Amino acid sequence: MMAYCVGVTGGIGSGKSSAAALFAERGAGIVDTDDIAHELTRSGGRAMAAIIKAFGPGIAAADGSLDRNAMRQRVFADPVQRKVLEGILHPLIRAEARDRVNCSTAPYVMLVVPLLLESSGYPDLVQRVLVIDCEESLQISRTMQRSALTEEAVRAIMAAQLPRQQRLARADDVLLNNGDLSQLRSQVDRLHDRYLALAAAPRNPS
Repeated sequence: MMAYCVGVTGGIGSGKSSAAALFAERGAGIVDTDDIAHELTRSGGRAMAAIIKAFGPGIAAADGSLDRNAMRQRVFADPVQRKVLEGILHPLIRAEARDRVNCSTAPYVMLVVPLLLESSGYPDLVQRVLVIDCEESLQISRTMQRSALTEEAVRAIMAAQLPRQQRLARADDVLLNNGDLSQLRSQVDRLHDRYLALAAAPRNPS
């Protein structure tokens, strides 16, 4: 039977990676689709030939990896081009994520997908949805600090994601990340115990 899998999502800057790292410290398996996307688009990555064919050689950096800033500008300005990129990347990401969940020997797996609730590709993998949530002002300030993006650019990314209240309405669990690391840890401890219990409970074979 496949490992018990918790889908983890949240708006940009909400702290998905920080939360996942804390779950990993407690023994959870982590499958992060952003990490998979980076592997697919690094120099020699499995998606690069198709991306260069679709968008031209100018979309690659000098080392052969994806020029992320150039691609971000292209796809946010043009929904058609965004669909082309998604058509290349998403099937590869889903297949790799499925393999990693299937192969995990951890007590349970956290599948981190920024657009989990916007996507139709993961419902059969995920038994439960955890939303990492914080105030929108924090999302903006954290992302600007981390990525050197303008507030306008961050708001454009947020506008392409599911609105916060809709995301929260579809959560089985919510981890509130407005405070410091100690507050985050205490919530992770509580959820970790819950997920261990759920993973150990009998399930219908999938």
